[in-house]
Amino acid sequence: MTAPERARSTSGQPEGPYRAIESLERLATMNFEGKDTLDKLFDFSVERFKQADCLGTREILSEESETQPSGKVFKKLVMGDYHWRSYEDVDREVGLLGSGLAALGQKPGNSIAIFCETRAEWMITVQACFRRKFPLVTLYATLGEDAVAYGLNECGATHLITSKELMETKLKNVFSRVSGLQHVICVDREGVNKAAYPESLAVHTMQEVLDLGAKPENLNVEFERPSPSDLAVVMYTSGSTGRPKGVMMIHSNLIAGMAGQCQRIPGLGNKDTYIGYLPLAHVLELTAEISCLTYGCRIGYSSPQTLSDQSTKIKKGSKGDCSVLRPTLMAAVPEIMDRIYKNVMSKVQEMGMLQRTLFNLGYNYKLEQVNKGLDAPLCNKLLFRRVRELLGGNIRAMLCGGAPLSAATQRFMNVCFCCPVGQGYGLTETCGAGTITEYTDYSTGRVGAPLICCEIKLRDWAEGGYTSQDKPYPRGEIMIGGPNVAMGYYKNEELNEDFWVDEAGQRWFCTGDVGEVHPDGCLKIVDRKKDLVKLQAGEYVSLGKIEAALKNCPLIDNICAYANSEQNYVISFVVPNQKQLTALASKNGVEGKWEELCNHPVIEAEMLKVIKEVASSNKLEKFEIPMKVRLSADPWTPETGLVTDAFKLKRKELKKHYQPDIERMYGGK
Repeated sequence: MTAPERARSTSGQPEGPYRAIESLERLATMNFEGKDTLDKLFDFSVERFKQADCLGTREILSEESETQPSGKVFKKLVMGDYHWRSYEDVDREVGLLGSGLAALGQKPGNSIAIFCETRAEWMITVQACFRRKFPLVTLYATLGEDAVAYGLNECGATHLITSKELMETKLKNVFSRVSGLQHVICVDREGVNKAAYPESLAVHTMQEVLDLGAKPENLNVEFERPSPSDLAVVMYTSGSTGRPKGVMMIHSNLIAGMAGQCQRIPGLGNKDTYIGYLPLAHVLELTAEISCLTYGCRIGYSSPQTLSDQSTKIKKGSKGDCSVLRPTLMAAVPEIMDRIYKNVMSKVQEMGMLQRTLFNLGYNYKLEQVNKGLDAPLCNKLLFRRVRELLGGNIRAMLCGGAPLSAATQRFMNVCFCCPVGQGYGLTETCGAGTITEYTDYSTGRVGAPLICCEIKLRDWAEGGYTSQDKPYPRGEIMIGGPNVAMGYYKNEELNEDFWVDEAGQRWFCTGDVGEVHPDGCLKIVDRKKDLVKLQAGEYVSLGKIEAALKNCPLIDNICAYANSEQNYVISFVVPNQKQLTALASKNGVEGKWEELCNHPVIEAEMLKVIKEVASSNKLEKFEIPMKVRLSADPWTPETGLVTDAFKLKRKELKKHYQPDIERMYGGK
């Protein structure tokens, strides 16, 4: 059956530009006529949804220490119910915070920075900044000290919003390295030891700033509202390729991007509950949450450490956030979906023969149904209900972005969670908007057609062997154009010339990703220019392709392939799955602590055997298969600085971290 046409080349040429069928004549610029700035969008929501639940925060009842078998001590939380602010409550706090910040000397057009975990106060801050025309500079809460100091100095912010935990950890040594900072506002209510910070810094709690804003002499002062062309956000990327870059987004960029995203989410409305746990300093989460508020959804806040009953900070026997909130919508990066997939499939392997056989029969039957666009209600009820309960049992749609999602994981989510998974492709530089698969499109490995706010074209990359004349599909570097394309990098003209192109009044961003366009107008990401390495013998290897092929292996939690032009083979660094690797060691008669297993030559050799089998089954060429491996006992988290907040590999940092191993694996030392 031929897939319905979802996008078309407006030039008739294979390179495009391609537009969604719904926007062939004109690209969308806004959700609601006249709501052309972000403050107007939120005001419109408050008018419509008034006393409805808006932002929810879960109460922490107690905190306990739990000693692990390894001797490490983890903090475990016992948590209560969600407490909700209505749309009108949030609106009132937004007004008071904006008034209080102005009373502290914050001026329209001057940057204010936020370095904080995802929580209700983050959203209240961003809405206050939108309303008052304060450009908000966002920094990931997991950035290292050097990156935070760099971002704060570059943007020149005089006011910083942060949390008590970050003040006492990451910011402790940063304040003395930042010259222009005058005010620090802590979102937590409990006291901050103001004496512990430099005298030049005025430290306030957010409640103190709200109280200041409530004073009539501050609250009644007239203020200037933003225009569509005013700077709204300077979003520092997590820096997968080195120093973080500040992407400048004006109000109309974000408004257009969200108009495109919302059109692909069916039935978005005030009966939905969204769980917010990804970093709000990431464009996927920020635009998802603002979009939810635009349509009257409620947002309950969470974190990766408290998301499910099994999460690391939830005390055994207590309920995680999903079980209490029972969300209908969530966004996720592939790393989190892969983890859920591997955990469930690992539990399936531990079932008795009869249970396992029943599960596999049901899984395969429903998979057939899903591929036909159908469902299997009996299987959902009997086999997959408990799996769905891991995320609360009510999820009706998931959006995945940040990196490619494997076909196996996507199918698992479709089958076991009984909901469609919309795969999105977008970048900070395009306000998160590019493509999203339609929820009726059950194909895998693709990222969908262009959103109604933008268009996509392919630029030949001859060196990598990708051109618009390729068969069976045109290929090339993906360029995204439209009103959602950001204004450029903050104070970085040199980079702006490399990545942004203006053509006939249209702004284009050169993504560095390589894609192919299918006959129905949908895009598939096939490579990344930076991931392509030429080996000594002249073969090109795509590191991303190798990693994607091997990451589905149950033994592998994460993998980084490495090659350089002076060598003739690929090597790899692997974070193994602890449960699977321990079982492999036991099977081979190898005993020892976790670190010892990861450094054992027999285990390395066994891992290489598995890598070769998985690589062959995924049809990798011989020169693409890693010939040597280094196992890492420690996982790669954003805190280690080896991956970004979206869990993308930081290749430069990984290379530096494993330099002695690279020399050993290539030099035979």
